[in-house]
Amino acid sequence: MSFDLPPVRGTLTANRPLADLTWLRVGGPADWLFQPADEADLAQFLKALDPGVKVFPMGVGSNLIVRDGGLRAVVIRLGRGFNQIEVAGDTVTAGTAALDSHVARKAADAGLDLTFLRTIPGSIGGAVRMNAGCYGHYVADVLVSARAITRKGEVVTLTPADLDLRYRQSRLPEGWVLTQATFRGLKGAPHDLHERMDEQIARRDASQPTKERSAGSTFRNPAGFSSTGRADDTHELKAWKVIDDAGMRGAKRGGAQMSPKHSNFLINAGGATAADLEGLGEQVRKKVYESSGIKLEWEIMRVGDP
Repeated sequence: MSFDLPPVRGTLTANRPLADLTWLRVGGPADWLFQPADEADLAQFLKALDPGVKVFPMGVGSNLIVRDGGLRAVVIRLGRGFNQIEVAGDTVTAGTAALDSHVARKAADAGLDLTFLRTIPGSIGGAVRMNAGCYGHYVADVLVSARAITRKGEVVTLTPADLDLRYRQSRLPEGWVLTQATFRGLKGAPHDLHERMDEQIARRDASQPTKERSAGSTFRNPAGFSSTGRADDTHELKAWKVIDDAGMRGAKRGGAQMSPKHSNFLINAGGATAADLEGLGEQVRKKVYESSGIKLEWEIMRVGDP
């Protein structure tokens, strides 16, 4: 697909393969990949871009399947101009390209508790977009505000209410790009916070296939969560349990497999295509529905053409 693009100070690459930019290492090319120099470069680009051209903001690809046909869009991937982390009082402000783990560690160094972010793969933009959480804590609990560039190139500040943060989702208009987020953390002793994160990492590595090519949890937990994203332990139902009950732990399709270690992790066991991965996921959804009547919802985003 060809279209005219505005001039930029960052980097524009045509027909850019995306497989190496995703944790699952699959997927076809984007029509264009744009890596803006800074917020002003991004805003100017979006303002001048033909409204008919689709835009897809992409983080570090930790929760994403790009289909084998690629993306008919301009993929926007933020880099060094968007990864600063600053601490002031009890708040931490981070560019959305900053890794969740780096933000957690920098906060802990300053005696602020954002430890739940330590084990969440990906960057701050994705964490806000998906209201990421673990160990009973969610972005919704600590987010003060976020900054975004609209599809018209306007810079806006968003509150948690604006984003309507819910379990593994938010409300962000199509084509808007998150550029910064501010969090408020509770005070804690740096040593204690780092020790807690070390324990969380050990617990995660013991139960999840962290050495494999995966995209984190494949499906959302099917029930037991409130609108804020917090778990209701009295009614909680885990995706891995219904997958196990359907006999799909370790199931394979081409180079794709449901991890034998944690059955809600879809992994590229070697040579998988995006079609293998998505096809196996759909097969799991079908088996779970036949087994329990539960319709699993994808947590991994799937984009692009077959």
